[in-house]
Amino acid sequence: MTAKSLGPQAMESRVARFSKLQTYQQQNFAAHGIPPGAVEKITARRVYPVMAPADYQGRSAGAPVKGPRGLIVTIAECEPGNGPGLHRHLNTVENFLCLSGRFEIAWGDHGEHTLVLDPLDMISVPRGENRSFRNVSNETGRLLVMIVPETEEQVDPISYAPSLAKEIESQYGKNALQGLQNIGFKFEDEPTPA
Repeated sequence: MTAKSLGPQAMESRVARFSKLQTYQQQNFAAHGIPPGAVEKITARRVYPVMAPADYQGRSAGAPVKGPRGLIVTIAECEPGNGPGLHRHLNTVENFLCLSGRFEIAWGDHGEHTLVLDPLDMISVPRGENRSFRNVSNETGRLLVMIVPETEEQVDPISYAPSLAKEIESQYGKNALQGLQNIGFKFEDEPTPA
């Protein structure tokens, strides 16, 4: 029995070479007029889209590998102390595999719970849970991030506190805030303490 086999050129189109990846900051934020300082408040220093479904609508849509529906793969790269602010993914589970460095993962309404991932440790953060991550090592760290939509929609809206929206608008202008909202970032009220 002969298996269907792809030729070398067809297989190469399914490869993401790290040395050729562009960050989603390069792919999206400049196109929407979002200045780098505003980006620093909401995302890891550099996020490299690796794979996304062909019909994916979001920050990682420019990934070079078009994979199956229901899986978005990126690499988040952070200098020591860097990482995104507290946020929650509204439709997706976010899975982190520490490739290098050490990352503190915080979760809870105000990030009150924490743990540290060492290289090759992994965590799966459920949809709707507030989370952040920060490189706590003294070297550049990388996380393999696998985002899995739990709905039929191939989107990944993210919610931040409205106080961050006000800060971004005050420092960088209404167009920067609108650009972030255009690519899926939302700013919602913080939960009321119980």
